[in-house]
Amino acid sequence: MSRDTVAAKRYAKALYSSAVEQGITLEVEEQLKTVVEVLHKDKEVKRFILAPRISESEKLKVLRTALQDKLSPIVLNTVELLVERGRTDIFADLLDTYIKIEGDALGIGDATVYSTYPLSQEEQASVAAEFSQLTKRKIRVVNVVDKSLLGGLKVVIGDTLYDGSLANKLERLEKSFNDKHRR
Repeated sequence: MSRDTVAAKRYAKALYSSAVEQGITLEVEEQLKTVVEVLHKDKEVKRFILAPRISESEKLKVLRTALQDKLSPIVLNTVELLVERGRTDIFADLLDTYIKIEGDALGIGDATVYSTYPLSQEEQASVAAEFSQLTKRKIRVVNVVDKSLLGGLKVVIGDTLYDGSLANKLERLEKSFNDKHRR
């Protein structure tokens, strides 16, 4: 486990603990997602945060002004702490670890569902229901369109891949034919 992962885990545990005390665990998750999205997708913000010539205090002043009304105090404090310590690189790991801790505590699992087209709400609900039964957890679905799939679905929950893609089915069929012909 890398040093960054260990640090992210420490921060995530502390943040989750504070969120539980305040009864805002899901809100904190959403706020962290927003912070990670802004830090990773907005090139100007990323450049500003990483700029070596801008002091940490100046960065903090700008961040406080920009985020003050958008984030809960515990998330804002975490952002400030990581910026002060030059650890903005661990925000994505922090979010992933927070979601895992939260999911374990609340019995929630996140499923990334890869499909060839955007799934409708009904299709997502059907996938969630099926995998909820399988995993004994409430499943939240994030749909990712993957044009490289021939058809079917690939579902990733935690470290587990459920591959129901057409390519995988064809591969298994080919393997079974090859096994029969070797005998």
